[in-house]
Amino acid sequence: MKKKSNGTVIALVMVISLFFLWAISNNLLSSVVKKMMTLFSIDQAKAEFVETSYWFAYFLFPIPIAMFMKRFSYKAGIILGLVIAAAGGLLFLPVTRVNSFPLYLCAFFIVAIGMCFLETAANPYVTELGDPATAPRRLNLAQAFNGLGAFIAAMFLSKLLLLDSDNAAPGAEIHTFRMTYAIFAAVLLAIAVVFIFTKLPRIQTEDEDSSATGLISFNVLKRRHLRNGVIAQFFYNGGQTAVNSLFLVYCINYAGMDNGRATTLFGLYMLCFLLGRWIGTTLMVRFRPQDLLTVYAVANVLLCLAVCLAGGMIAVYAMMGISFFMSIMYPTQFSLALVDLKGETKSGSAFLVMAIVGNSILPLLTAYVQKSLSNPGISYLIPLVCFAVCAWYGWKGHKVTD
Repeated sequence: MKKKSNGTVIALVMVISLFFLWAISNNLLSSVVKKMMTLFSIDQAKAEFVETSYWFAYFLFPIPIAMFMKRFSYKAGIILGLVIAAAGGLLFLPVTRVNSFPLYLCAFFIVAIGMCFLETAANPYVTELGDPATAPRRLNLAQAFNGLGAFIAAMFLSKLLLLDSDNAAPGAEIHTFRMTYAIFAAVLLAIAVVFIFTKLPRIQTEDEDSSATGLISFNVLKRRHLRNGVIAQFFYNGGQTAVNSLFLVYCINYAGMDNGRATTLFGLYMLCFLLGRWIGTTLMVRFRPQDLLTVYAVANVLLCLAVCLAGGMIAVYAMMGISFFMSIMYPTQFSLALVDLKGETKSGSAFLVMAIVGNSILPLLTAYVQKSLSNPGISYLIPLVCFAVCAWYGWKGHKVTD
């Protein structure tokens, strides 16, 4: 029994490391959007195609990934995802020499395919590796390390990517971009090797999956709480990415900051996110996850309204508050949506990850509105609606009724 417990702990530690990795990848995108605006002299709406190309992979691949994992295992999906993401990172070595915007988008798309493997595998694996009653708290704990990765990406790596070309040697900013992704690819490959030689415990639903007919179950969408969870995840992801990706642009273009101050504030913004995750995970010991989700989402509705009405530095500080209260939404909604799915958990996870396609649509819409209006804060009405949907899911939509 003790040996099994130790194996579970090792598995959790290894899988939690994946949350850190995809946070680095995902949260560099906000800096990349600003970087593309500079490198290719394009406006914010066009640069947002970086986000669109990256997150569109999350719409196309979760079902094939779930089929792959149902045929093989969570471990196989994790290893393949690490290798694919590493291949995308290494693609930046030639792409940065050609310096073509469409080729950048292709490289980001491939990185995203790999990260999609990791998210489709790791989220349900963590929820099932232990007591179902504590699954939301366990997933929020894992996602807290995702917040740590987001903070490191925002506070430190964003400064490298947004190296001021006026003060840098010719080609230095491109070289820094290239090496950042090359080193990241090397780390991914090293971790893939560790997973290859580590035995992860199989869980009950994997055995159920192997005996079930078919590699993907569309019948799982008949479960109302999962269906609602997919809708809530679509809006949450779109709202989160809209706020994240526009933070640096807002600070620099509308609040009059230089790159250095803006990236420092972006680091603090992600620190708020990290603190929100840790505090939220602790509060779940005493409060129901769905109640905490509702309160956090309502707080963000009010903060988005403050951004719309206030502007300037007040809006920047309100965005930091939004970051804090966004923290628990994704993992809490994910775990609530997977309740009672049993052998259809991998299929349910695939549809929840597909909902991340909201990141491809809503940030682009928000950027277009922000560019088109004299008051850029009005664009935050779009994230406001997103968080209102999350509040509804925490209040009523999560309930298992069938």
